Amino acid sequence: MHILFIIDPIEKLSAYKDSSVAMMRALLARGHQLSYCLQGDLYLLNGKVLTSAQGIEIPEDVDLHQAHWWRLSGPRVEAELAQFDAVLMRKDPPFDLEYLYSTHLFDLAAAQGARIFNSGSALRNHPEKLAIAEFPEYTAATLVSRSMDRLRAFYDEHQDIVIKPLDGMGGSGIFRVKPNDGNFSTMIEMLTANGAQSIMAQQFIPAISEGDKRILIINGEPIPYVLARIPKAGEHRGNLAAGGRGVAQPISEHDKAMAKDVAKRLQGRGLFLIGLDVIGKHITEINVTSPTCFVEITEQTDFHVGNHFAEQLEQVLSS
Repeated sequence: MHILFIIDPIEKLSAYKDSSVAMMRALLARGHQLSYCLQGDLYLLNGKVLTSAQGIEIPEDVDLHQAHWWRLSGPRVEAELAQFDAVLMRKDPPFDLEYLYSTHLFDLAAAQGARIFNSGSALRNHPEKLAIAEFPEYTAATLVSRSMDRLRAFYDEHQDIVIKPLDGMGGSGIFRVKPNDGNFSTMIEMLTANGAQSIMAQQFIPAISEGDKRILIINGEPIPYVLARIPKAGEHRGNLAAGGRGVAQPISEHDKAMAKDVAKRLQGRGLFLIGLDVIGKHITEINVTSPTCFVEITEQTDFHVGNHFAEQLEQVLSS
């Protein structure tokens, strides 16, 4: 098959730990042809959704720590998205207006025969922090608002909370607010831009000390291992980008049942790959844009996430 990856600039990827690169290597090992483009390469011409794409290869024995780990193949071509057997949208957040426009182009391309993972409507309709609202039985007390009064009332009620922007990633902009913190007003003024944009407030979950677990759901089924991202000393964020330590561990029966229930309820919405973030027994985010942790789980267990992803993608495309 010929598969298109829409990714961030390739020279900026940390290939040795990048999940998109892990997907690419698994697909290449199975004999598939790959091309890549940037989000900015997408365009609409006379009703057709196209891109300017470049073929890419990754030598099997390449050192992924080196600067130039990929090899370009063939000329850059202008092609309709529908000409590829699959299109994988793997650009990192933030989900800004350009990203929103891309999801609309994906919907148009799908109507023209393109098969896009995750689909445009799925990306657009499941914002990663707000999507948890569909599963209140699995979440801690949560408020989304830009009202200073509502945020203060939530803080007064729960005392120990976490506040964060709705469009952040990698732990950016997340604050834990303990009881009687005199900086709370300043924090919410900053995060809400003085009441101009909504933020999320959640009851603090002490189980973060045991890790912020990433549960990967591929083609409707959770994989058998999770990555517990354990905060470094003095931190409340487990994100790897914030210095957290990733420890792979078998998925618990509770987390497996919860993930299966979430997957069942999201079935049929164009979500091939989902990354649940779970602290203790609570879902804190549902990641659908470019879920990661493939490499860490593969390196620490006997389960090759990239190969499993490739197998499941082949299965879906052949049906």
